[in-house]
Amino acid sequence: MGILSRFKGGSPSPASSTTDPEKRPQMLKTGMKERFRPRILIMGALVSMGGFIFGYDTGQISGFLEMPDFLRKFADSTDPDTGALAFTNGRSGTIVALLSIGTLLGAIIAAPIADKWGRKPSIIFWNIIFCVGVIVQITTTTKWYQIAIGRWVAGLGVGALSVLTPMYQSETAPRYIRGALVSCYQLFITLGIFVAYCINFGTEAGQTSRAWKLPMGIGFIWPAIMAGGMLFMRESPRWEYRHGKIDSARKTIALSYGVPEDHPEVSREVREIHDKLEAENAGGAKHPWYEIFTGPRMLYRTMLGISLQALQQLTGANFYFYYGTTIFQSVGLPNAYVTSIILGGVNFGTTFPGLYIVEKYGRRPSLICGGLWMFMCFMVFSSLGHFALDRDAPETTQGVGYAMIVFACLFIAGFAMTWGPIIWAVVGEIYPSRYRAKCMGLATASNWTFNFLISFFTPYITGAIDYRYGYIFAACCFTGAVVVYLFVCESHGRTLEEIDTMYILGVNPIGSSKWQPPEGDALPNLDDTYLTPGARGIRKGHEARAPDEERREGAMVPNDPNEVAEASGARGQSVGR
Repeated sequence: MGILSRFKGGSPSPASSTTDPEKRPQMLKTGMKERFRPRILIMGALVSMGGFIFGYDTGQISGFLEMPDFLRKFADSTDPDTGALAFTNGRSGTIVALLSIGTLLGAIIAAPIADKWGRKPSIIFWNIIFCVGVIVQITTTTKWYQIAIGRWVAGLGVGALSVLTPMYQSETAPRYIRGALVSCYQLFITLGIFVAYCINFGTEAGQTSRAWKLPMGIGFIWPAIMAGGMLFMRESPRWEYRHGKIDSARKTIALSYGVPEDHPEVSREVREIHDKLEAENAGGAKHPWYEIFTGPRMLYRTMLGISLQALQQLTGANFYFYYGTTIFQSVGLPNAYVTSIILGGVNFGTTFPGLYIVEKYGRRPSLICGGLWMFMCFMVFSSLGHFALDRDAPETTQGVGYAMIVFACLFIAGFAMTWGPIIWAVVGEIYPSRYRAKCMGLATASNWTFNFLISFFTPYITGAIDYRYGYIFAACCFTGAVVVYLFVCESHGRTLEEIDTMYILGVNPIGSSKWQPPEGDALPNLDDTYLTPGARGIRKGHEARAPDEERREGAMVPNDPNEVAEASGARGQSVGR
């Protein structure tokens, strides 16, 4: 355990026993009453409105593309068989996918803004930006590119909120409910999609611009609720403490846990935040952005977050929504809006069990089983669609159509309970505080990049290879399960500092659920580690405070060079003497 004496550590896990009352988080009550306190419910519902905004905007645009007035004003082609107005793949793809381009940029620039000005004002600001985008869209008359530009502007707000929502919740929520609370972001995405489908169904028969401008105008309500509600929420305690608002941070933590400010759990968490900030300042408070790649075990975690967010999109959930109309037509449901409501209802309803699964069974088992389940569903669905369904006259193969509907719903249920919500929780947990904003922004940008690629190119690909497109997504689902099995540490029930420690020590992800921090030892974690600029060298606390002439740049060699590798399993990671 040589490495443990070379790091300034965080606190032990709840399983650790210690005589220091401030290090006994097991004293904290975590029953149903504590988990469903009004403050937690309000924070979960209000902050997760960022997901609802994205879901609603995504759901409404798919309905607009089929509305008569929208087609009359913006269509650029006609159906060669019926002569009806239609969109070319290029125009419809641009209108739909420009939102994703905006979200990509918003996700990247939201992190530095939130670090400078705070999580709370940033959330309010990006809600206003979203409203500006809606105004640009709703004021158009016959210019299709105004719709596209408005969606790009709105996408800036959606992308920023997709970073700030899980970030705020992971930094503010009590540890015993953190996973479920962060996963509420995905729940609200599905709710937003479902609500948009229902509103579109109620207006789609209209022959005037009211049919699509009314749902678009209703979209102002959601950011107004979120921005207005955030005025009464407290700032992230970690951001407050790092900017000198110590008493306010302590009060926020106490309110989050529902305990007095002098409670041991509050003191423990405040002390951890203090130690992190002290370490950062002693090691050089200004650390360049590229440390998310050069810091200890940071390349591993940064690439892991990017991969997980990309794989969430590559599971192919949107593929089912794209083919839903054709499948449901084969069993007598030709109305595309009814199809959307059915699929959206399954998507929303089955996300609720996901909030239970993430806390009951943990991250790794849920994601692995979910990936394999979706792989199976896609293989069956694609095989039936390509080899058994009559694509020219689907009504002649109703039995096949029914089977495909079943597997479409089974896939959506699996996604909504596992990869949909849990990925947001995992990505919010695996990074240390000093890099969390930048890393989450980069990971979320990966999500939006693949969202754009799939939404833009899917019409072209499905037109060329039909249901065989599903085999590509099936392979991605299987790959996702393998990536989680090999590279993701189990974080269920652990503090953010313990999760950081597991990655710092190179704990084997396969056995990570059984890992326990050494009893009585301080935990090494990156936020409590004194780094030289660029994060290529590591110093322990007393060395960082030593006079300048006694400090040494670069890595220091331990007395026993085998101690680090033996304790951590992470070769090449050096510590101070």
